Amino acid sequence: MAAKSVTQDAIPTLLSNPTPDSASDLPEIIVQVTNLQPKGRAYGFDANDGKMKLKALFNSRFSSEIISGNVQNLGLIRILDYTINEIPTKAEKYMIVVKCEVVSPALEKEISDGPKNEDAGIVLKPGIENEVKSEAMKIDFKPKQGTVTKSAIQIVHEQRGNMAPSARMAMTRRVHPLVSLNPYQGNWTIKVRVTSKGNMRTYKNMRGEGCVFNVELTDEDGTQIQATMFNEAAKKFYDRFQLGKVYYISKGSLRVANKQYKTVENDYEMTLNDNSEVEEVTSEATMIPETKFNFVPIDHLGPYVNSKDLVDIIGVVQSVSPTLSIRRKSDNEPIPKRDVTIADASKKTVVVSLWNDLATGAGQELLDMADKSPVVAIKALRVGDFQGISLSTVGKSMLQINPETPESKKLRSWYESDGKDSSMAPIGSGLSPTMKNGGRSMYTDRVPLTHITSDPSLGGDKPAFFNIRGYVSFIKPDQTMWYRACKTCNKKVTDAIGGGYWCEGCQKNDSECSLRYILIVKVSDASGEGWVSAFNDEAEKILGCSADELDQLRSQDDGSSYQSKLKAATWNPHLFRVSVTQNEYNHEKRQRITVRAASSVDFAAESKFLLEEISKIKGTQ
Repeated sequence: MAAKSVTQDAIPTLLSNPTPDSASDLPEIIVQVTNLQPKGRAYGFDANDGKMKLKALFNSRFSSEIISGNVQNLGLIRILDYTINEIPTKAEKYMIVVKCEVVSPALEKEISDGPKNEDAGIVLKPGIENEVKSEAMKIDFKPKQGTVTKSAIQIVHEQRGNMAPSARMAMTRRVHPLVSLNPYQGNWTIKVRVTSKGNMRTYKNMRGEGCVFNVELTDEDGTQIQATMFNEAAKKFYDRFQLGKVYYISKGSLRVANKQYKTVENDYEMTLNDNSEVEEVTSEATMIPETKFNFVPIDHLGPYVNSKDLVDIIGVVQSVSPTLSIRRKSDNEPIPKRDVTIADASKKTVVVSLWNDLATGAGQELLDMADKSPVVAIKALRVGDFQGISLSTVGKSMLQINPETPESKKLRSWYESDGKDSSMAPIGSGLSPTMKNGGRSMYTDRVPLTHITSDPSLGGDKPAFFNIRGYVSFIKPDQTMWYRACKTCNKKVTDAIGGGYWCEGCQKNDSECSLRYILIVKVSDASGEGWVSAFNDEAEKILGCSADELDQLRSQDDGSSYQSKLKAATWNPHLFRVSVTQNEYNHEKRQRITVRAASSVDFAAESKFLLEEISKIKGTQ
């Protein structure tokens, strides 16, 4: 059983060596945790050695140990690595605990009144300071006669001169773990791997124009931080930072991370300027982990639709489109885009839109090997509601083809044994009313139709999403129900000179095109009615046929079959997932309701839902 002990003069020992060169060279330092309390996402405490106290902070990664009760107030911990920092505005010092281990759970009371003997229950480490001093006094610094001596400074200077810059940086400065950094520190050096690299972006504001890019950095403990560079620093370091490589970095600054935009779990974010130092580590072995993925199965993407959270995905490539040129709304500049359809073991498919360099680089590589069905892992994707559910890359997204990971091997094994012969369904068409596997249920956010139509301000700032149960009560037979679309990219086509159809997106002529719905219908429920837009996939569920099939009925004789088809589509109950937005028309803002998913009513599930709603009403009375 471990003795309940503190180390004599532990606080002076810590203060005398504020940034130890190596954690392995530290003497045993045991302190008592007192006044333990939360400080934001981390926990602060007073380190007590019986005589003195020092304000200290556990980094947020220790929070789980504190919440679980492993680290307790009045308990004892052994300090294995630390950093002493100063708060300039308060002229006081505090310690950041980088590594520690629990020695004892909570004692009955706080240790005080200085060091005590063993009979008092406090075991003190024998003082080794005097021994070190006495040994040091015996060292003879006089050189032997007949020999040429060099000072330690000369020797170190000569050694540094023969080293690469990264080796010199490693020798002259202590490498700090990311967990120990804070805005009040001065000089520090970190050793990190670039696990994500964003694209160079331009911006324009009141102060002028500029450029910016960011990287995500990971150290050997797995701690991550985002680093951002602007203007000259961005131009200086963009080509130097290479994905997957390891670097020494110093002379940067830290600030509290903006929770709205941060992409890693860290209380701080880093900024590198033109004076920052970045040196690649090439001459030594590194144990810094590679890029970490947190894969989300395709059939579990529902809760992430239109949220701020980015997701990682892995799947087998089913198809790859040609590169399309899309004009950006902000400046009308063309940007490349490519759609990749992938599938996973859930037997669901999803379309991933690759943009910019990913579309022309990795996207072209995928197109060249699409017939081999490669496995692709993509980090940091935004989940949208186009065609139900879709994925899109952002500036910091990264893509790996056939990665050597357990997840990739498992997926490849499934596809070869079962997947390639299985029937796959798009995840967007799988938004059933009773999904229990993470998808969005048609029974959440249920509102009457008048809840939407009676509030003209809905969807003003951002799209609002609701579920409704209603009937298609009227379909205008003379409306423009479809458009002619490219069979490759589904974009609108125009008549080509000399015959055929021209697609601006694919930049090519085609002899044939397909029809895709742009349908407007009136939907009614017990509370009221409203006009709703439905695009191709949802319109097909409402009408029960494709636009090409309906066009054939419309062209027949007197059109009676066409009218009968529209009539048959009315007064059937549906569950709709709708988005509400504000569109400007003739300088007036109008509400637009669009069907994002449609499903027929499962009457058993609907009855259960209604019974639950009745129970809620009774419970409030």
